[in-house]
Amino acid sequence: MSNKAARPPEFVASFAKGLRVIECFGADTPRRSIAEVAAVTGFDRATARRCLLTLHHEGYADYDGKFFTLTPRTLRLGMGALASLPLPQVVQPWLDQLTERIGQSCSVSILDETEIVYLARAAQRRVMSIGLMPGSRLPAHCTSMGRVLLAALPEAEARALVEASDLTPRTAWSVTEPDEIMARIGLVRAQGYALIEQEVEVGLRSLAVPLFDSHGRVVAALNSGMGVTQDPPETLVERYLPELTRVQAGLRRVLR
Repeated sequence: MSNKAARPPEFVASFAKGLRVIECFGADTPRRSIAEVAAVTGFDRATARRCLLTLHHEGYADYDGKFFTLTPRTLRLGMGALASLPLPQVVQPWLDQLTERIGQSCSVSILDETEIVYLARAAQRRVMSIGLMPGSRLPAHCTSMGRVLLAALPEAEARALVEASDLTPRTAWSVTEPDEIMARIGLVRAQGYALIEQEVEVGLRSLAVPLFDSHGRVVAALNSGMGVTQDPPETLVERYLPELTRVQAGLRRVLR
């Protein structure tokens, strides 16, 4: 959060605190006590309690007397923001056509600090143990779309995000050394695509390319994910990269 000296006169501290409290909850921490929220946010217990009880009063959180959990009402915040973005609306028909042509699930995402956020998806079949949908998040450093998006950043900025990431290995194939991750990001920058083999989940491989707007700026990433076969992962490049780059070129003409 911005320091106090940088805050504009219009800054509403209580609103900012409420947002910080909402961000405490996630897939790994769906239930939080007042003490836990206070510890994560750095707020005192009284402040954390007031924020949580306000969320409960407004229908954004349930409370069982000890633990708070967010309610589906909070989805209005995230889904409303996604719906207001023109990018998902523009790319969805292209994703639908691409998935139909290649017979594999395809997605578009953007970078949000150390994570990617799915904006649009066309699923041919389920390839991950978790269900992916618009709003889903995955680590950027170990995903094909994440590496494409990190490769579009200045190297120092990309390294800072990698070093701020949770590099706990997700599989036996995960890369956990920042220097090696940066080397792979450098390769993505040079070749224009990212190929991932079982670094996110065992049995999953994926191929991604950047999406450019009409000014040549990287605005998102496009990928296709599929199950591992006996074919070497490099066969994905020969088989699917031409179709991905075809969509990449088409969207470059329409993204403003």
